[in-house]
Amino acid sequence: MRGYTADKDDYLKRLRRIEGQVRGLQRMIENDEYCIDVLTQISAATKALQAVSLGLLDEHLRHCVAQAVAEGGEGAEAKVREASAAIARLVRS
Repeated sequence: MRGYTADKDDYLKRLRRIEGQVRGLQRMIENDEYCIDVLTQISAATKALQAVSLGLLDEHLRHCVAQAVAEGGEGAEAKVREASAAIARLVRS
């Protein structure tokens, strides 16, 4: 079981909403909407994806990493390195 399993439906709803936002962006471009309006919507979609990312990261730290640390050993170190790398990717994006 993954750390986010309990909230899976919520994550799926959010991602479907984001998918709709992206489709809306495509329509805006097709309809030659004003650049700033398109950029505003891109910003909103980006923030929504960031919120999903942060939620998943929190779940990962609370469940997967915490469990690995409780068990100890190389698995714990690997999970911490993996989480650190994920955080670095999120910060760079």
